[in-house]
Amino acid sequence: MKVTKIAIASLLCILLSSLQSVEAQFNLKKAAGGLAKAAKAATLTDDDMVQYVKEYIDWMDAHNPVLPDNDPYVERLAKLTEGLTDVEGMPLNFKVYNVVDVNAFACADGSIRVFAALMDIMSDDELLGVIGHEIGHVAHKDSKKAFRTALLTSALKDGIASTGGKAAALTDSQLGSLSEALVSAKYSQKQECDADDYGYDFLKSHGKNPWAMSLSFRKLKQLQDEAGASKSNKINQLFSSHPELESRIARMEQRATADGISKPE
Repeated sequence: MKVTKIAIASLLCILLSSLQSVEAQFNLKKAAGGLAKAAKAATLTDDDMVQYVKEYIDWMDAHNPVLPDNDPYVERLAKLTEGLTDVEGMPLNFKVYNVVDVNAFACADGSIRVFAALMDIMSDDELLGVIGHEIGHVAHKDSKKAFRTALLTSALKDGIASTGGKAAALTDSQLGSLSEALVSAKYSQKQECDADDYGYDFLKSHGKNPWAMSLSFRKLKQLQDEAGASKSNKINQLFSSHPELESRIARMEQRATADGISKPE
């Protein structure tokens, strides 16, 4: 299957390619002007964060085609994630976007969005590995830190306005600018490795086969190889700051082997 383009959703660490298998394209509602300088001396409380994260994910759901509960994609995801109800006490909620981009992302409030095109090219085990990794970023608050940084460097670049002690609502333009900042966000190699380990432990503790982690990375490696070795290729650019996929695959497989867990058929 030919890979045609890449798009990063928001707080995503697993970044793939795009296929023309579903109807819509992922909508970031891009704002003009690009990123701006970081806000200075701005404050952002935990209550502000809760409000802004909710506002953002509600906006994303409103501007992208969310599949209904009776859709086969949603039913498949619900079956796959059965029992994955919370992480570190935070409720998890899953939705499927019917978009052509091959991707998935996790938000700081436990919202996980999976794209239909990603489900088209991944087996259940491969998809579960992506989800486990995303949950790792939520558990380690990587998603929250990235969101806070994006707020200060884009959507709230002129400072955080508040009225009566409450954070000001974001405009459509600010939300679009926030999406652009999140598109550019990258996790450190340590954050990626820690998310891998957490995802492995999380899946194992919830009765899922943690081989899913290495299987998802093998799929990513396959797509990366198919895209070619060009330095201008977006896949290679996006993975340039991440640990080598080979080492991630080997580390997850070594863990599963040492734990005596059988690889799925």
